[in-house]
Amino acid sequence: MEKKKIAVLFGGCSTEYDVSLHSAYAVITHLNKNLYEIIMLGITREGNWFRFQGNPDKLLCNTWFTDETCVPALLSPSRADHGIIEFKDNTAVNIKIDAVFPVLHGKNGEDGTVQGLIELAGIPLIGCDTLSSALCMDKDYAHKIVSQAGIKTPASVVLHKDLKKSQLLQLANNLSYPVFVKPVKSGSSFGITKLYGKDHLIDAVTSAFRHDDKVVIEENIDGFEVGCAVLGNENPVIGEVDEIELTQGFFDYTEKYTLTTSRIHMPARISKQTAGRIKETALIIYRELGCRGFARVDMFLTPEQDIVFNEVNTIPGFTSHSRYPNMLKGIGLKFEEILDTLIQMSLEN
Repeated sequence: MEKKKIAVLFGGCSTEYDVSLHSAYAVITHLNKNLYEIIMLGITREGNWFRFQGNPDKLLCNTWFTDETCVPALLSPSRADHGIIEFKDNTAVNIKIDAVFPVLHGKNGEDGTVQGLIELAGIPLIGCDTLSSALCMDKDYAHKIVSQAGIKTPASVVLHKDLKKSQLLQLANNLSYPVFVKPVKSGSSFGITKLYGKDHLIDAVTSAFRHDDKVVIEENIDGFEVGCAVLGNENPVIGEVDEIELTQGFFDYTEKYTLTTSRIHMPARISKQTAGRIKETALIIYRELGCRGFARVDMFLTPEQDIVFNEVNTIPGFTSHSRYPNMLKGIGLKFEEILDTLIQMSLEN
C-alpha cells in the first residue's frame, strides 16, 4: 500500500514556538513510518518557511533551520497543487500531500490563520477547522457561546486598547478579587497576571496588551482545574479527567512545563459521578464551539461541585508525556494510536 504523505507543520511566529518544536518532535518520531511519509515543514520565529529533511533531534535544540537539508518551501493555496511548493536550485517543485498536521501553538497557528490556508488549499486538515480554531482562541467569544449553552463561566469584563484609565477602573469596579488579567487570544499563560487587589491593575492590563489588542479581567474561581481530552468528530471519545493541584500562584508557563510547585493527577481525585458530569460538560463545549479531530477542554470544579468553563485548547501540548495523550492513555489509547486515528479521520473527511 502506498504511504500517505503527511505534512507536519511546526514552529511559527508565536511566543509558544519552543513548545511547538517539542510537540512536533514527538509527533514526527511516533508516526508509523510504514504507513506515512512525513514531510517536515517548519516556520521560523521570523515567519520564514522551510522544508526540513534532517534529523528531527534538531528540533529539540532549535537548530533545524540551519541544517543543510533546509530549502525554502510553502503551502500552496492552489487546489491544483494540493501540497507544498519547494524552491531548490532555482526551480519550484510541487510536492503533493495527503493531509496537513499543524502542530502549532498560540497565535498564527492555533487561531485559525494556518487552518484557513490549509482549507483554502483543499487539503485534509488534522484538527479543528478555521472557525472553531478562531472561536476557541478568543476567550471572550468562546465564553459567550458556551454560556448560551447553559454552562457557567467566570464573571469578567473585556477591555480594548483605546480604553481610558478611568473607564478601565470603572469597568473592573464590580469584580471581586482575586482576578486574572489575560490577553484574550494567547496561550501557555503568556501575559497573564493574578491580582489580589487593585494596586497593580493598570500594570497588569498594560502587560496583557503586549500580547493582544483585547484583554479580559476575569474573577478567580475557587476550586481546582480539571481537563478533558476529546478525540473525534460526530461521536468523539473522551479520556480520563485529569486534575491540576496547585500549591501556590496559578498554572503559568513555568509551571506548565516544569511542574515545580504543582502536580497533575490523572485520573483526577474525584468521584466517578463527578467525572461523568465533567465529561458530559466537555462534550457539550466541544460541540458548541464546533470542534473536530481533537481538543482539550479545561474547566474548574468548585467546592460546591459546580463546573465552570475555562478554555479549549484546539492544539494542546502534544508530547508523549503531555496532558492530552495521557488522558487518552487512561482509556487504553497509545500515543501512536491517537496519531493514527487523527490522520485517518482527516483522510475520511
